[in-house]
Amino acid sequence: MEWSDEGTIIGVRRHGESAVILEAMTRDHGRHLGLVRGGRSSKQQPVLQPGNLVSLTWRARLDEHLGEYKVELVTSHAARLMAQPVALYGLANVSGLLRLLPERDPHPGLYEGLAVLVAHLDEIAIAPALMVRFELAMLSELGYGLSLERCAVTGLREELSHVSPKSGKAVSRKAAEPYLDRLLALPAFLSEGQGARRPAPAEIAAGFALTGFFLRRDLYEPRGLLEPPERVRLLELAARIP
Repeated sequence: MEWSDEGTIIGVRRHGESAVILEAMTRDHGRHLGLVRGGRSSKQQPVLQPGNLVSLTWRARLDEHLGEYKVELVTSHAARLMAQPVALYGLANVSGLLRLLPERDPHPGLYEGLAVLVAHLDEIAIAPALMVRFELAMLSELGYGLSLERCAVTGLREELSHVSPKSGKAVSRKAAEPYLDRLLALPAFLSEGQGARRPAPAEIAAGFALTGFFLRRDLYEPRGLLEPPERVRLLELAARIP
């Protein structure tokens, strides 16, 4: 068995004296692991860093085997991301989310979203908003997508301000008024499209609160998991961004 693909490294762990097991989110083969012999060498270590975009060739005798990777660097992101704490915790958070996906199950939309995220994770003006959008995409890919396009009560697309925690559907400002204590805030930047403007800190906090509620309810708690400490730290750092 052999294939070649492109992927972003999301994890590396030691294996034996000199090898590592590389975990990458690939374009066509999903989240995929493989052994890299000599991966702890001084030549390989700078390449095998989380966030780096690499070209991968995977070989195994049988498809169900771990297999071995041959790795070549395409674009180095790691050094740039290491200089910004928000980027480091953001990458750790998104890597943890991707590990909730079934291994070797292609998710091309998430692959492209990850590429955009990694390219901008060190830009503190836009990174938190991109992370909120990525968490929404993860919920959608795993079958728990939110419906934020129109009001669940009136069917209108204007003045969407809240989300029902029960249904995950948007509610307009007027329809939400009698139930404000039961609804989650919907920050405006999520209904304005990407690139419209820089969201205010309160909107970013509301975005993370929204995705966090559904991540905990639908992904973490059913698996017996707690909210990752990397996400908690990311939210703390994002709250300090002026």
